[in-house]
Amino acid sequence: MKTGPQDSEGLKARDARSRSFPIILSAPSGGGKTTIARRLLAERDDLGYSVSCTTRSPRPGEKDGRDYHFLSRDDFQAHVKAGDFAEWAEVHGDLYGTLDSEVRGVLRGRKHAILDIDVQGARQLRVRFPDAVTVFVLPPSAEVLVERLRNRKTESPQQLAARLNSALQELRAVEEYEYVVVNDDLDNAVRQVGSIIDAEVVSRERVSGLRQQAEELAAELQKSINNHREKT
Repeated sequence: MKTGPQDSEGLKARDARSRSFPIILSAPSGGGKTTIARRLLAERDDLGYSVSCTTRSPRPGEKDGRDYHFLSRDDFQAHVKAGDFAEWAEVHGDLYGTLDSEVRGVLRGRKHAILDIDVQGARQLRVRFPDAVTVFVLPPSAEVLVERLRNRKTESPQQLAARLNSALQELRAVEEYEYVVVNDDLDNAVRQVGSIIDAEVVSRERVSGLRQQAEELAAELQKSINNHREKT
C-alpha cells in the first residue's frame, strides 16, 4: 500500500523516535559545529541536545544549562571520580565533558542526542555508545577558519595560536569519522547533516526489519523441520 506525503512523514517521524541514537558533530574551533547543531534542533522535533559540562567561564550570551553546565574544577573532578562522564578531556587548560546521564536522558525521550564535541571526546563516546553516528565538519579553507576565530575576539594571540594548532591535529583525525560535511554554506551544511540523520534512521529501521523477518522465517522453518521429524 502506498502512502501519501503526510503518511510518509508520520511514519518517518515515528521511525526516528523508535530507534534513537547519538549524533556526534566534530570540527576544529570555528568550524561551525555548534551553529549547525542549534539550527537542526530548531528545525527538527526528533533531536535533543546533550548539554556538555565545562570549567571555562561563560562567553557573552551563553547561559548555564543551555549552552553548557558551567562547573567549578572541583565539581568537575568529582564527576570524573564518580565515573559520570561518557567522555571528558582537558582542552586549552579548561575541562570539558559529556555526562552519560545527559545523553541517555535524551535517548530515553525517543530523540536522537546531538552532541558537538571534539575529536578526543568523540573517541571516548564511541566506546560508550558504539551506535553513534559521527560527522566531521570541515571549514571551506584555512583562511576562513582563521578569520572566524579572529572575529570571535574571545582569545588572546597565544590562545588563538593554541587553537589553530589543535585544529591541525583534529583535521588529521577526519578519517575516523563516517561522514564529512564542508561548511562553506551554512544552509547547505545543515541540510547535509539532516540528510545523514534521515539516511541513518531509514538504514537502521530497514536492518531491524530484515532481522525480524529473518527470525520469523527461521522460527517457521524450525517448526516445519520439527513437524517433518514427527512424521518420519
